[in-house]
Amino acid sequence: MGTFNYNIFLNEVLSQIKQEFEANNKETEYILWFSNIKYVESEELKIIVSIPSNMVKDKLITSGYLNLIESKLLEISGYKIKVDLTVKNITNNSPKKENIINELPVKPKVEVKKHPQLNERYTFENFVKGDNNSFAYNASIAVSKNPGKAYNPMLIYGGVGLGKTHLMESIGNAIYNEKQNNVIYVTAETFTNEFIQSINTNSVNKFKNKYRNADILLLDDIHFLMGKKETQEELFNTFEALYNSNKQLVFTCDRPVTELKDMNERLISRFGRGLSVDLQAPQYETRLAILQKKAEIEKIDVKLEVIELIAKNVCSNVRDLEAALTKIKAFAELMEQEITLETAQHLLRDSFSDPKQGNISIEIIQKVVADKYGISVSDLKGKKRNKNVVIPRQFAMFIARELTEYSTTDIGTEFGGRDHTTVMHSCQKVDELLISDPTVHTTIEMLKRAIKDYKK
Repeated sequence: MGTFNYNIFLNEVLSQIKQEFEANNKETEYILWFSNIKYVESEELKIIVSIPSNMVKDKLITSGYLNLIESKLLEISGYKIKVDLTVKNITNNSPKKENIINELPVKPKVEVKKHPQLNERYTFENFVKGDNNSFAYNASIAVSKNPGKAYNPMLIYGGVGLGKTHLMESIGNAIYNEKQNNVIYVTAETFTNEFIQSINTNSVNKFKNKYRNADILLLDDIHFLMGKKETQEELFNTFEALYNSNKQLVFTCDRPVTELKDMNERLISRFGRGLSVDLQAPQYETRLAILQKKAEIEKIDVKLEVIELIAKNVCSNVRDLEAALTKIKAFAELMEQEITLETAQHLLRDSFSDPKQGNISIEIIQKVVADKYGISVSDLKGKKRNKNVVIPRQFAMFIARELTEYSTTDIGTEFGGRDHTTVMHSCQKVDELLISDPTVHTTIEMLKRAIKDYKK
């Protein structure tokens, strides 16, 4: 037997797995469990690799992913090569802050310049990309690379805790570090208070000069401006000055601009002039990735079953996910106890959005929706395109995305083998109906209650 370059074999295997996962719309799954596998050393017919946590180790073993790696090594080399998993050494003592920063996946040996108004932890590297936010994420990167030209203005909208501010400040941090432009980040509330103060102190010109000399203006939570007519007028004039000078404007809002009440129509038209992107609640795989990312950054050594418990039961937003993990970490440190599944269930019982949610299947959703609309489950799965079938089918797909951990690919499979883009399109149509037709929200909530109560 000749000498093997085991590192090359391992890289080839991981490359093949990555291609297969991406082809099956499982990019997040690959990033979550395979991307941090690192070659350490090798012996005869054995490769030793490092992984970041026991959670990843458990997943690789229990899911069959370790067997997948070893079987592909056999295909490539013609020999049965064993893979040993070694978890990176995590000390029980709190590591020094500088050591944590050095271990994060940031560009090596590049001095990061801290902007006084921006959170230095809000970067694209620390943002977890998923089906719920990939469009907004990619658009934000495009804006950071070509400010003032690509998608100007840009509006990011979505509910509380979904990552609007993270993306906005990531744009600011990226531009500030690369181009040293005059980046101004401000909340709509602070913008309003400064404007009022400038009037009271006869310093309006100073206020105007501050904001109209910006290269990049990041204005957070523009819904705060509803009803504030004078501030809206000043923002409109600031917008015009910056836009006409090819300066980048980025806004965030908790709703589409069309839903803003008591807002200057000219300003609304300006918000809609560029690109509007929305953020949805993260799906199960993305929630897992978010929790793993935070566990790595905060050096929380937590079992996979605990991470999965949180991901399945905290479905509202990123902020609530991170809060649940922070609570777990605090308990472990203060009580000097290992977090078991039972402990986590007790600690987080008030944080879980719906304890019955994990028991909901797509089959139950299909049966309840079909019964409510007087059609058959086979109609929902079939090819009929008449309105009395299409709308219930779209509602069922939307609810499956909301109430289960299934990916859009899995949901499509359960609805007659449709692809994930069809499911995403159906969910988008329901999102649009929720905005345009108030009765749809009532209908969806009624269906959700019926599904949760099914065979209770």
